[in-house]
Amino acid sequence: MSVAGRPELEAFIRERIDAGGGITFAEFMGHCLYHPEYGYYMAPRDRIGKGGDFFTSTSVHSAFGRLICRQLEEMWHLLGKGPFTIAEQGAGEGHLCLDILDAAAAEHPEFYQALQYALVEISPDHQQRQKTLLAKHEAHLRWCTLDELAGMEGCFLTNELVDAFPVHLVEQRDGRLQEIYVVDREGAFVEELRAPSTPEIEAHLAGLGVTLIDGQRTEVNLEAPRWMARVGAVLKRGFVITIDYGYPAADRYAPWRQGGTLMCYHRHTSNENPYQGVGNQDITAHIDFTTLERVGKEQGLTPFFFGEQCRFLIGLGFVDVLVEMEAHAADEKEARVLRLTLKNLIMPDGGMGDTFKVLVQGKEVGEPKLLCARSLAELPLPPMF
Repeated sequence: MSVAGRPELEAFIRERIDAGGGITFAEFMGHCLYHPEYGYYMAPRDRIGKGGDFFTSTSVHSAFGRLICRQLEEMWHLLGKGPFTIAEQGAGEGHLCLDILDAAAAEHPEFYQALQYALVEISPDHQQRQKTLLAKHEAHLRWCTLDELAGMEGCFLTNELVDAFPVHLVEQRDGRLQEIYVVDREGAFVEELRAPSTPEIEAHLAGLGVTLIDGQRTEVNLEAPRWMARVGAVLKRGFVITIDYGYPAADRYAPWRQGGTLMCYHRHTSNENPYQGVGNQDITAHIDFTTLERVGKEQGLTPFFFGEQCRFLIGLGFVDVLVEMEAHAADEKEARVLRLTLKNLIMPDGGMGDTFKVLVQGKEVGEPKLLCARSLAELPLPPMF
């Protein structure tokens, strides 16, 4: 399916190409997603849910936020039950924030009174939607920059943020690493292989012990380690929860992953052509969790949990929540719909349950055993769907 682009953004990108004789794919992707007026995430549009381009866990059911609230409430206890900041970057329309605050107010009122929810949001469209959606929790909210969180105690939370950072596209050709540049030929955006634009690219791969095989293409996300370093620096004491799709480096850059992981989304249809639909489709790449762990450790962050979203949610009591909600269903039909809806959060084999991974890190928190990290022996198994 062909996706039409935004002419104004296409013209802007062509000006950038003409000025420099070509731009890196990372710059191209950055303009597509974050141009102040025409970028996919910056211009007013519906992105999430049935009327948008993709689903997220927060758009599936509010139980996702309710379960995360359980983990946050435990973290608050571990930090001594004082003032607690939940900072969420890239919160979209604010649905995860709403579900967490609703759950805190209803189920953990003491925690609700102690918390402040800080939203780090660069999109004016998203920020306005968040303010409208979250109005009833206004007393617990603030909008700020990442740097303004310096000295925070609490938890820094992201859900599908890092996968949308602009990435460098590289390809191994004839024993040499080459970078993909974007040029304009007769009105079409086309690729051109050149020497890497920065030595950071090769240094990043070398630091992971990665050597691509000839013909292999992949993405290098240089923004991810910079972001992780900043998060670790502003967090004085507390936790970081990163939810996203990705792999440890050994899987992320495996030789059999010949074409990389770059994907585009428009109206719930995926494609691998980032040069169509400029400004009108999402562009993502799976993240490398090994790098986040490594950079986090350099900032004093200890990893306490890494695993599939299904394992994370089951540890937080997914089964208990499902049983409770089924008990309050009006009839068997409603209970069946609920089961079918919630199973999307934990189903493996390409579903959200194993596509998404969760990394939980902590700083100056001792060695806690978190709810999400409970062994399966301690937990009831999920019912059959």
